[in-house]
Amino acid sequence: MDSISEGRLSLVCPALATVMRTMAEMLRPAADVRVVQGVRSWPEQAALWAVGRKTPGRPCWHDGLVRTLGTCAQHPHGLRVTNCPPGWSWHQFGLAVDLAPDDPELPGWQPDWNPSHPQWQKMEAVARSLGLTCGSQFRSFPDNPHFQLTGRFGVNPDDEVRQLFLDGGMIAIWRESGLWSG
Repeated sequence: MDSISEGRLSLVCPALATVMRTMAEMLRPAADVRVVQGVRSWPEQAALWAVGRKTPGRPCWHDGLVRTLGTCAQHPHGLRVTNCPPGWSWHQFGLAVDLAPDDPELPGWQPDWNPSHPQWQKMEAVARSLGLTCGSQFRSFPDNPHFQLTGRFGVNPDDEVRQLFLDGGMIAIWRESGLWSG
């Protein structure tokens, strides 16, 4: 992993960081990947949740037509970024990261956001083999770059997780998840 990824991994649960490093090694040399998002603060999550709801998102498209903002009844503020309001994303608790492969056809390191590219299918297969939950499998709002490791907890944080966070921070969640004993 590059220094940018390592910086982001230093803030997540050590067990997740270890699995992500293993995943990156298993993907080489076919794909060069980077952690593009690790821990996310509550204000950052609130800002992402507002995109497409209260603040402008990317234009949507239907029937092959790009719709400018304000012209689509279904997406009047554009496309949404997430369905997770603050407190409902594992990013906030250090148990999720977003990972993207490099687009080798672009100069420098540039993420390849095309989920139909074979690198994405390889990433998902390796992630599942390592016990990660892949955001591409989310039914209501697929999130291809998202990978999470939540131990005994479910797919989404619940009231117990939020209370653990209030009482003891991320480390309390990591311990209770069974992923960390430090």
